[in-house]
Amino acid sequence: MDLPHPAYVAYRTGSAVARRIPPPLLTPTAQVAGAIARRAMADRAHLVARHQKRVRPDLTPAELRAAVAEAFESYAYYWAESFRLPGTPPEVLDANFDTEGFEHIRAGYEAGKGVVLCMPHLGLWEWAAFWTTTFQGIPVSAVVEPVEPPELARWFVGLREALGMEVIPLGPKAGAAAAASLAQGRILTLMSDRDVAGGGIDVEFFGERTTLPGGPATLALRSGAPLIASTVWLEGGRHKGIALPPLDTSRQGRLRDDVARVTQDLAFAMEDLIRVAPEQWHLLQPNWPSDVVALGAADGTGPAADGSGPAAEGSGVPQ
Repeated sequence: MDLPHPAYVAYRTGSAVARRIPPPLLTPTAQVAGAIARRAMADRAHLVARHQKRVRPDLTPAELRAAVAEAFESYAYYWAESFRLPGTPPEVLDANFDTEGFEHIRAGYEAGKGVVLCMPHLGLWEWAAFWTTTFQGIPVSAVVEPVEPPELARWFVGLREALGMEVIPLGPKAGAAAAASLAQGRILTLMSDRDVAGGGIDVEFFGERTTLPGGPATLALRSGAPLIASTVWLEGGRHKGIALPPLDTSRQGRLRDDVARVTQDLAFAMEDLIRVAPEQWHLLQPNWPSDVVALGAADGTGPAADGSGPAAEGSGVPQ
């Protein structure tokens, strides 16, 4: 009999522990867990430091170290909250959630063509998805990056399905499933600040060239569904959700040119959202070509701005 994969055991154990933590102890527990994770994943801390400097290039070395620490604490808090969400009453969700711009999402949903909701890896997106399905009664589909091992991937799917979401694993069939979701008038949630599959659209993002996925723009242009940039963050112990007005997805030329234009507009919109709470931006992977060069991914070299070591893709850190 094969033993469960250590990563699967670790997340299941973390989930069980998180559900037993008294609410007043959530923040201090996340602070401790974040500090441990930051030291254990020095390569990821290096990347977080680079990303924080992109958002706030004027950070001093001391401020940068604090920002990296806050990002890991926020990441630990995100997981603790996500694990505790199943079974939370809708009225409890709503009582702790402030929204701005939800009328844009509601209008798109009521128009009947679905909504392409694009989010950066910031804050607590599952809270908003659960609130939307349980309190607003609006169906939500989410395209998520698959993780290894398979038993961990299945467990994450079950966790998110328990929140009322339809889960679409990123892969060859994701495009057709996402289009079908929009055809059913659902909200389609896409993490859009990282080109996981590769082959994305060249854009300027925080003043530097990289690629971002072209799927969100393509889906919106083909379906007629509005494309809305949105995020959720934690502020003063409360959840804050913001949805920006829909981007201009009118057809203006060839599809490839329109996809490039809309994807660049989306990049700028996500910049605005990330600047709201950059310390809650949970991007732990290389996201610009210069990250790979600076980190020396090929040969394991590359000094870190915060004193940590190099990093490369493939850690299997769930997002």
